[in-house]
Order: sequence, then structure tokens, then C-alpha cells
Amino acid sequence: MNLEGLLSLLPPTLIDGLVLGLMYSVIALGYTMVYGVLEFINFAHSEIFMFGGIVGVEVLIFVLPNSGLHPLLQLLVAIIVAAACAGGLAVAIERIAYRPLRLRNAPKLVPLISALGMSLFLQDAVRLVESLFGNYNRPFPTFAFFDSAVFQIGAARLSWQQLTICVFAGLMLLGLNYMVNYTRTGKAIRAVAQDASTSSLMGIDVTRVITVTFLIGGALGGVAGVLYAMKVGNAWPFMGFLPGTKSFTAAVLGGIGNIPGAMLGGVVLGLIETLAGTYLPLFTNDVIGNEYKDIVAFGILIIILIFKPAGLLGKAVSEKV
Repeated sequence: MNLEGLLSLLPPTLIDGLVLGLMYSVIALGYTMVYGVLEFINFAHSEIFMFGGIVGVEVLIFVLPNSGLHPLLQLLVAIIVAAACAGGLAVAIERIAYRPLRLRNAPKLVPLISALGMSLFLQDAVRLVESLFGNYNRPFPTFAFFDSAVFQIGAARLSWQQLTICVFAGLMLLGLNYMVNYTRTGKAIRAVAQDASTSSLMGIDVTRVITVTFLIGGALGGVAGVLYAMKVGNAWPFMGFLPGTKSFTAAVLGGIGNIPGAMLGGVVLGLIETLAGTYLPLFTNDVIGNEYKDIVAFGILIIILIFKPAGLLGKAVSEKV
């Protein structure tokens, strides 16, 4: 392919990369918020994301098919229900699996093992429940509206599906950033993240703040699950593993615990992955296919973290003795 052909692929590739990157960013926020408060990686967040996606698809399939609502309103209803259910699940997980360990001052490795166990439990529990009602692979309903183009200039085409994902993701990122930095709840979250013991002495209910943090992170994961299911076309009990792993990587790349960093890390990862998937087969005459895009993306991320260990927006913190 000549240079003109390669350049013609760049605009749609960048659009796809931005959409995918914003998806990773929203999922990464759940990891970032919990780590920022507890310095703990909630590996069950990928299954909360999966649970939200399945709930949203179930609502679209069984509750709203004959509602007569515009597809955007149907999606909005599904997102609200998914966010509420996923947020509630995150709070339940914190109450059952993490809080008893935290109150007993368990070593940090113990909650990590608990999170991995909860992740596996949720995968199989959802698979069991879904299998009782038929195939656990739930296809996302087809809406001609989302497949139609908002605009198309040459090879650059933006569909309503892509625009919807970008708008929802952007609003969530901006809303969360505002909440954390400019509201009373956000100030309490930042105070607990800085020093939980001192915050408690100052009258802040640390347990309540942690619960709210899990609720918000879980709700964001649920919304991301619905958007991801819409993007890939279906939802299934194991859908959370790969996006969850990549989103955790994006959070580390941007600076774990940093909300703008999670957004930047997700977008960078999405763009690298999409560019590699598009151009690797072309530059190598299909010797290296687009299935190697993850190797390229993670290779570049490793190189970045070697020179910037704290992440793109993270700051190295020296521990005082």
C-alpha cells in the first residue's frame, strides 16, 4: 500500500483508538479510586464491569424492546439500571470481602487474594444464573440508529455508537473529576486517601467514605460495561478479564490513584493498540497480524514505565521514616 493509502486509514483508526481508549479510561477509574483511598487493587472490579454490562443488555432485551422509546433513551435507562446494580454489587463486595479484613488490619496481600477469589466467584455465579435462563452469551440488541453515521468525510466516519460512547465516557470523567475536587464528598475522599486516621479524628466517617468510593467506582464500571457490550456486540460472564487487565494497565500507565492519569493512560493505550492493529499487517505484508497488537502496546508501555515508573501523571513519593 502506498503512502496515500496508509494516510487514508489514519482518521478512522484514530477515531476507533479514541473510542477504545475512553472505554479503558472509564473502567480504569474504578481501580484508581479504590487504590487512591485504600492503596489496594480491587481485581474484582473487572467482574463488576462485566455484571453491569450483562444487566444493561438484559434490560434492553427483556424490559425495553416494545417500549417505543428512542434508542438513546433505551440505552440511558439500561445504563442507569446497570450503574445502580453494579454500584450496589461493589458496595456488597466491600462489605463482605474487604471490610472485615480492613478492620482486622490484615496484611495487604490478604485483601488482594480475597479480591481474586471474589473475581472468580462472580464469573462462575453469573455464568450459572445466565445458563439457567438459556445461553449465557447475550447479544446486544441491534439498533440501526447507532450504526448510522453522524458525519463521514472520506474514510473518516463517526457513527452514533462511537459518538455516544465518547459523550458518556467524557461526561463521566469530567463529572468524577468535579466531584472529587469541588464537592464535600470529594474532599472527604481526598482526606481519607491522604490520611485515614487523621481524617477519622477530624470527624470524617472513614467507613462511609470507603463505601461511597466503592459505590461510585462500581457504578462507573457498570456504565462502562454497557458501553463496551454495545461496542463489541454482546455480553458474557468472562468479558471483564481482558478489558479489566488493560484498564488496570492504563491506570498504572497514567499514574495509579490519579483520575486525569487514568483518562490519559486509557486513551494512550487505546490509540497504541488500534494503530498497531491497523498498521502492523500492512508494514509486514501480513507476516505479523493484528493479533500481535497487544504485544506491541504492552511493549511500548513497559518502555514508558521504565523511564517514568510513577506513570505519565504520577509523582514519585518518598516515604518518611
